[in-house]
Amino acid sequence: MERAVWRDANMDAPMPVLSARGIALPAPGRGEDLQLRVSGPVTGDGLPVILFSHGYGSSMDGYAPLADYWAAHGFVVIQPTHLDARRLGLAQDDPRRPLIWRTRVEDMKRILDNLATITRSLPGLEGRANHGLVAAAGHSFGGQTTSMLLGARMLGANGDGEDMSDDRVKAGILLASGGRGGSDLSDLGRAITPHLNSGFDHMTTPTLVVAGDADHSPLTMRGPDWFADPYRLSAGKKALLTLFRGEHMLGGVSGYDVTETTDEDPARVAVIQRMTLAYICGALLGDPTAWALECENLAEGPAPLGRVEGDV
Repeated sequence: MERAVWRDANMDAPMPVLSARGIALPAPGRGEDLQLRVSGPVTGDGLPVILFSHGYGSSMDGYAPLADYWAAHGFVVIQPTHLDARRLGLAQDDPRRPLIWRTRVEDMKRILDNLATITRSLPGLEGRANHGLVAAAGHSFGGQTTSMLLGARMLGANGDGEDMSDDRVKAGILLASGGRGGSDLSDLGRAITPHLNSGFDHMTTPTLVVAGDADHSPLTMRGPDWFADPYRLSAGKKALLTLFRGEHMLGGVSGYDVTETTDEDPARVAVIQRMTLAYICGALLGDPTAWALECENLAEGPAPLGRVEGDV
């Protein structure tokens, strides 16, 4: 029987994965400890690290299609639960809410400051991670968080263009991450600023931007091209993966069988798995072979699922 081309790649992982959730990292002044999930392969040494920032309302338990895939292919994946997670139940009038965008970036930096402690928290992982090889990734609001580590800046509303980049992050993946603010925002988008008022002039860390060409967001006056801004307006070495018919959840990257996915497509998720892994291997590990091969594979066939601009 012919194997379906969309079969979930995590069903055929090249190696078993260890994962521990609920790891608490002390965070004085945050209001509560930073909760983490840490995943990694059961074998291998010198493992590179990926920090993953979830979208608004999600948590460390989301995005298994990506986290499991990366871990099974030789990466330590660290997923924080940011303060906007629905399960934390932060009140709408909580004084921390207006600056959650900043707290999110601080969460990621806190992880970087404590990598040795965090990797010791997963039994069998101690001494196997390479803390000098770090990439960061994020989806939606998590993409905006990640972009600031890569050099993007928050403009106005207590951001004032502050540089919050971190040179410990060597490569980035932005999944359905919003574009510039100002007049490009809708009334709704302006109402929740400063979450979206980003400037990309200083984003120079190598980055893969992933956007769906059917991602029509109520946060902007523009169309799906808004999500390509981190690519088109940044100055660094970069690539853009545009997914045909992809909506905001990009086929289902946020989890398995989640109701929020409006464009469920396992084949689209599989493309993202392969392309993000290949990009990180090139940008972080210095081996562009897989990226070139995946770009060729994407372009083949009578109905390609997307296109690539730029390079590794």
